[in-house]
Amino acid sequence: MKKNVGTADRMIRAIAGLAGIAAGIYFQSWWGAVGVVLLGTAAIGWCPPYSLLGISSCRAPDGDH
Repeated sequence: MKKNVGTADRMIRAIAGLAGIAAGIYFQSWWGAVGVVLLGTAAIGWCPPYSLLGISSCRAPDGDH
């Protein structure tokens, strides 16, 4: 798996994931599951939908312009 989630994207996903987990616990809803997925993709740096769509928020290496 080639990383396709950049640093800023990972931070946003981690914060949103923690908020989703907290909302899921507080409201006893499925938002916790969404939060776990976001936190997981932030932790591993890879997002399956990004791969399917050919998207990457990672910076390109200096040689690729």
